[in-house]
Amino acid sequence: MSWLLDLAPDEWNAVRLSIKVATVAMIASLPPGVAIALVLARGQFWGKTLLNGLVHLPLILPPVVTGYLLLLTFGKRGPAGAFLAEHIGIVFSFRWTGAALACGVMGFPLMVRAIRLSIEAVDRKIEAAAGTLGANPLWVFGTITLPLILPGLIAGAILSFAKAMGEFGATITFVSNIPNETQTLPSAIYTFTQVPGGDAGALRLTLISIVISMAALVASEVLARRVGRRMDIE
Repeated sequence: MSWLLDLAPDEWNAVRLSIKVATVAMIASLPPGVAIALVLARGQFWGKTLLNGLVHLPLILPPVVTGYLLLLTFGKRGPAGAFLAEHIGIVFSFRWTGAALACGVMGFPLMVRAIRLSIEAVDRKIEAAAGTLGANPLWVFGTITLPLILPGLIAGAILSFAKAMGEFGATITFVSNIPNETQTLPSAIYTFTQVPGGDAGALRLTLISIVISMAALVASEVLARRVGRRMDIE
């Protein structure tokens, strides 16, 4: 089994970059994910169906199409990309930040759906009771709603992380496959499959991907159960 951990520097870089990209994508997606899930779960307005469709569009579009749209929008010549690069100094195209953006977009629907289902399961009477006692909506959300939806929030975050770990099509289209910069685990595995004698490297990275993803899912389950037990006790 020593061959499994006998990774070349580029392979270790791909592992570290994948974890970094997936973590950044997950954390950056949480605030808008909670906000949009709350709007979709509680809001009644014209265009709600359209918003819901836009949120879930990355799930049904080919990942390459999503990556190309990101390139058109956030590339150096794209409207958003040019503005961010000129005024804020943030560059997405062909950078690891772009990989995080692509992974965040692809995992966003999974996060929103999990959080939305948790919000819809909350008993509105509990929130209403707190409101009658003088609590403002923000306080009610932070002290009542948020703890109740925490298991769903954890599940959504881990789903987003796992999706980011396996994202390939949108990432390689938007930021290419540059070693030590944008080459994540899926891109590195693809590279190994294209060269003679690369099967061992591809297998090593595949097994590492499985281990990381399974660890994330197990951690999500453990955290959700602990939170659930704590809420039952309280």
